Amino acid sequence: MKVTIVGAGLAGCEAAWQLAERGVDVELIEQKPLRRTPAQTTDAICELVCSNSMRGAALSNAVGLLKEELRRSGSLVLSSADATRVPAGGALAVDRERFSAHVSARLDAHPRITRTSAVVEALPPGSPEAPVVLATGPLTGDELARDLASVVGAAHLAYYDAIAPIVATESIDTSRVFRQSRYGKSLPGGGDEAVDAGADDGGDDAYINCPFDEAEYRAFVRAVVESEKVEPRAFEDVRYFEGCLPVEVMASRGEMTLAFGPMKPVGLVDPRTGRRPFAVVQLRQEDHAATAYNLVGFQSRMTWTDQGRVFRMIPGLEHAEFLRFGSVHRNTFVNSPLLLTPEMEVRARPGLYLAGQITGVEGYVESAAGGLLCGIMLARRLAGASAAPPPPTTALGGLMTHLSTPRESFQPSNITWACIPPIDAPDAGGKKRKKIPKRERYEALAARALVDLAAWHGEIGVSRPDA
Repeated sequence: MKVTIVGAGLAGCEAAWQLAERGVDVELIEQKPLRRTPAQTTDAICELVCSNSMRGAALSNAVGLLKEELRRSGSLVLSSADATRVPAGGALAVDRERFSAHVSARLDAHPRITRTSAVVEALPPGSPEAPVVLATGPLTGDELARDLASVVGAAHLAYYDAIAPIVATESIDTSRVFRQSRYGKSLPGGGDEAVDAGADDGGDDAYINCPFDEAEYRAFVRAVVESEKVEPRAFEDVRYFEGCLPVEVMASRGEMTLAFGPMKPVGLVDPRTGRRPFAVVQLRQEDHAATAYNLVGFQSRMTWTDQGRVFRMIPGLEHAEFLRFGSVHRNTFVNSPLLLTPEMEVRARPGLYLAGQITGVEGYVESAAGGLLCGIMLARRLAGASAAPPPPTTALGGLMTHLSTPRESFQPSNITWACIPPIDAPDAGGKKRKKIPKRERYEALAARALVDLAAWHGEIGVSRPDA
């Protein structure tokens, strides 16, 4: 028995690994190097096309819990990310090229996985006995998207996601910036050591901060609002994901929106003044050698000419060399609560499964989680066992709750604590337990999740990779 997986991104690679590890032969089809999507720049599989960050690592963050659950579940993506990580303070960020190469090498070494290069323009036949997993992500090709739309009908949707710019480290004016994570230690500007210090230790000073005074900030916001934008084409219905808005969209919502969003200075002290800046732009390390940094939260649909002009108004980036400007790409997804079974099978086409962002999850980690769940449940089904989805009290189960809860307007989502049942829910007697502080509550949710995850692992026969 063989499973065909279309798309070698995060979800497709993870699903292939989980199936193969459970004795299922897999053909993994990827269109590169024959064709690329507009957002892709390399021929590597598992390419990270937006940020190089997989976000917060602490268990008090929902995505941190999700990453830990993936690690304990034997995730290919998370083990590869851990092996290729670069300093990012409290976040998990990776060297993109090393990450893709690591995933590729492990897949190629697996005896049950065959990789094929082909442009798939129509859904492969598939059947319950020979399943197909579609994991083509947010940039599914037009031909394949049309074929999928013919199966799922009007619930086939699209919106647009944005990519942040990258600057060369050596072009940053170190006399105008300081290195610090929020509420962490800092190093002032004044020399290359201010940028290089801490580059390899993953400490609290993993971010470079470009501080604004009030006049600089207000002038910058005006320039962003007045800049020339790349207009959508006539047929495009642009609906941005609220968690990844272009900087100019945020700026248009009010002069102080950016100061309370990606430019918030909370927890930062400029060592040159001893005070908190009026606003900051944070730069996050892009690669293992720290040769490049990306502008955190600065996705943009401004023209490249205006991006160069406006972003060089940022203190410290007056002479920046931009290795990549921001851009916007299409994101294709389906109304999963109506169209998919709890096992991620398309109701209208038995034998066809969807995994990753095309199901309506948002983010690298969530995409990998979708691939892991699809692979595990499909392998169990092929073995004649029940799918056995994860408990809803886990982050993995919370993602499935998101994908199975009907809404008037279903939209993609990252994992959040709202996806997981609260600790202080009413008890059997109808009395509400005493509410505990937020951080303690999140830590308690994480502790409960990991206990329930272990029980689920015992049920489905998963042993911890480090056990």
